[in-house]
Amino acid sequence: MDVSRWRGRRVALVGMGISNRALARFLVAESAQVTGFDSKSEQQLGSVIEEMAELGVPVIAGPNYLEAVGDGFDAVFLTPGIDRRQAPLERLRRSGAWISSEMELFFHLCPAPIIGVTGSSGKTTTTSLIAHILRAGSKPVWVGGNIGRPLIEDVRTMEKDGWAVVELSSFQLEFLTRSPHVGVFTNLTPNHLDVHPSFEAYGEAKGRLFAFQTPSDWAVYNADDEGAARWAAASPGTPFPFSRRRTLPQGAFLRGDRLVVRGVDGRETEMAALADLRIPGWHNVENALAAVAVAHIAGIEPEAVREALRRFEGVPHRLERVAVVDGVTYVNDSIATSPARTVAALASFQQPIVLLAGGSDKNLPFEPMARAVLDRPVKAVVVYGATAEKIARAIEGEAGKAPGRHVPVHRAHSFEEAFHRARAEASPGDVVLLSPACASYDMFPNFEVRGETFRRLVAEVAQAVGAGAAVPRS
Repeated sequence: MDVSRWRGRRVALVGMGISNRALARFLVAESAQVTGFDSKSEQQLGSVIEEMAELGVPVIAGPNYLEAVGDGFDAVFLTPGIDRRQAPLERLRRSGAWISSEMELFFHLCPAPIIGVTGSSGKTTTTSLIAHILRAGSKPVWVGGNIGRPLIEDVRTMEKDGWAVVELSSFQLEFLTRSPHVGVFTNLTPNHLDVHPSFEAYGEAKGRLFAFQTPSDWAVYNADDEGAARWAAASPGTPFPFSRRRTLPQGAFLRGDRLVVRGVDGRETEMAALADLRIPGWHNVENALAAVAVAHIAGIEPEAVREALRRFEGVPHRLERVAVVDGVTYVNDSIATSPARTVAALASFQQPIVLLAGGSDKNLPFEPMARAVLDRPVKAVVVYGATAEKIARAIEGEAGKAPGRHVPVHRAHSFEEAFHRARAEASPGDVVLLSPACASYDMFPNFEVRGETFRRLVAEVAQAVGAGAAVPRS
């Protein structure tokens, strides 16, 4: 179908999340006839109903919402995470409706070359760092996608001579029938297995990042990560890997304390030094190498790259140093919604750690994280939420296999109780690390609110002991 013309077309938006609400605004401005559908009740949707009513978009809400999506729609846009294989949606597809997503429509309409970033962890930091570096150049830069800002409304004002830097989740990638000009794959570890039927299916969704590339496109990937390398190997695009472990014949790599790029012509360019990085952890070195690789492809001068790295302070909720109170450093890593992320966080500190972990279950194993807890200088773990016992059992089980290594595990009934127990376990020189290894949905609407709650509790403690308020990040 002609995706540039929407006047008079009937469109169904299934799931009234952030991306579909932005799409509603775009389509209404294009004179489409839009109807929203959502499994939540009108009461649960709250202000969303009012927002859509102001646009003239009716919303059909309730548990049987999919059955209410009748025939006659030209297009049906699904919010990320909705399974397009469900029978009502298959029926609509057979009736001739275009089953799509806000992100797929954006890829069709975007006039600027797209840099798409995916991976099980590091997506947001890498996306933000790439955009930060590209802004040192002369071209306009737009940033969004899974990072929290839909870009569909910016399509009208985008220019060909610019860059669109887009973070892409597995759910967004499932719908794509086009690939970005530059695809960046950070790593692949088990995640979202509460939604994807298997790790293989999750990997296949991620692999779509490269599936539709051409030889004039670029496949930037972590050569140290088996999963990312596997899917990049199938890309028709030009491979441009990055590695912090070995020198590469082509791509970005770490040599000593220097971030180096070797171009397709074999020439080497020193782009930056480790000392230029302000974000901690070896995983952030990998994120920086990915960004440096993209900067080389985009033609950004090395000095501009170095200066950008020196000014980049990271992204909120990602190993965010909130405050030092009574000699204890409080770090907010609420973004760690999988055990693999927590493993990376634990590897970022040499000081003794008191770990706060727990939340809603994504059907991921905690044993690898438990082994990392025993291997790192972790002096105590405080668990909370729906996964508390599962995490505790994993740590205690792994400790049983490692005589002489014991880390006490404390249970808490609430997040606040867990925080204060962690504070009680910490001594001057220690790190209290919120790195939950789980999603937040048992106690919080999202990981941001969880991180903000942690910040608030730190600020309250700082004020109580007269250490000054913790510095919030927004």
